[in-house]
Amino acid sequence: MKRKIIFFLFSLLFVIKTNAQCAMCRAVLESESGQTTAEGINDGIVYLMAIPYILVAGLGYFIYRKYSSKKSN
Repeated sequence: MKRKIIFFLFSLLFVIKTNAQCAMCRAVLESESGQTTAEGINDGIVYLMAIPYILVAGLGYFIYRKYSSKKSN
């Protein structure tokens, strides 16, 4: 269990640059001269994708702590 938690923390801390744009968005944004808009949209997509995972992980941790405290009593 401890090994899984450590792996999970390392995977959250060491995020590799991802390309989260769909094919249509990429085609439209690549025709632009500057890539600042494309980078902004890509960051926004990754941000919106990460929030539900963080919330579910927090909820899972809360439930885990709740049940582990009941077992120790």
